Amino acid sequence: MISINELKYNEKGLIPAIVTDSRTGKVLMLAYMNRESLEITLKEERTCFFSRSRNELWRKGETSGNVQNVVSISTDCDMDTLLINVIPAGPACHTGNESCFFNTIVENAAPFTIEGLMDLIKGRKTDRKEGSYTTYLFDKGRDKILKKVGEESTEVIIAGKADDKAETIYELADLMYHALVLMADMEISVDDVMKELASRHVIDKKVKQEKMV
Repeated sequence: MISINELKYNEKGLIPAIVTDSRTGKVLMLAYMNRESLEITLKEERTCFFSRSRNELWRKGETSGNVQNVVSISTDCDMDTLLINVIPAGPACHTGNESCFFNTIVENAAPFTIEGLMDLIKGRKTDRKEGSYTTYLFDKGRDKILKKVGEESTEVIIAGKADDKAETIYELADLMYHALVLMADMEISVDDVMKELASRHVIDKKVKQEKMV
């Protein structure tokens, strides 16, 4: 742990702050902080920045309601840039976009993400492409999807019990895919599940077991 006294501000007393979504790792915005706004951020556990154009402090979401709840703050090796992981309560950009970084300059192969896979699955739900396995699952209905989730869960257990790492990874991928199909069928978003996880102490607290006692 370092002290904020060790941070290096520029000649105007500012330090750039890169804000990312702690649930997805997506970069949301770049803003600037001075020492006072950083102290407010630490105290209130919500982002507060310094506006260079207005020459004043501004709390993110103070008018829009799109606050950013701070999960962690770190700095780079030179201690002249901040990385702030947050759980956003709404879009980061004033345009209404999730991220301020939506203007593409060049785009090669798109990175694979759970959200991207979910979008493809939802596309198969609305546009039933012939010959698609996902289309087949939606056509067969909820019972078939649930059956596949159960079967893949069993396969994960068998692979894990055999201590077969490669097979476990393979079966986990199958299980995750079928779980996403179920989510799409029930209109449950990835964000819904991430918010549920974020609301719990999932690492140290056995929520269900405690409720059963």
